[in-house]
Amino acid sequence: MCLSVPARIAKILPNDVALVSIDGISLEISIALVDELDVGDYVLVHVGYALAKIDPTEAKRTLELLQELGSAAQERRS
Repeated sequence: MCLSVPARIAKILPNDVALVSIDGISLEISIALVDELDVGDYVLVHVGYALAKIDPTEAKRTLELLQELGSAAQERRS
């Protein structure tokens, strides 16, 4: 099973690279597969590559659901 995660583009770098933020964690990813991206756009990230530009509302909703899953998993361990 593959999982892609929404990330917000914080900075566009040279050579089809961008700095993104995922839940407060910053990392560099390739944006070579997606055209016309700007700072503030949300993309789906899988293994270091932006796969598609996505709607910001949907990105935020997905991130909230992932945080809820993480919280529920921590509660089950306690």
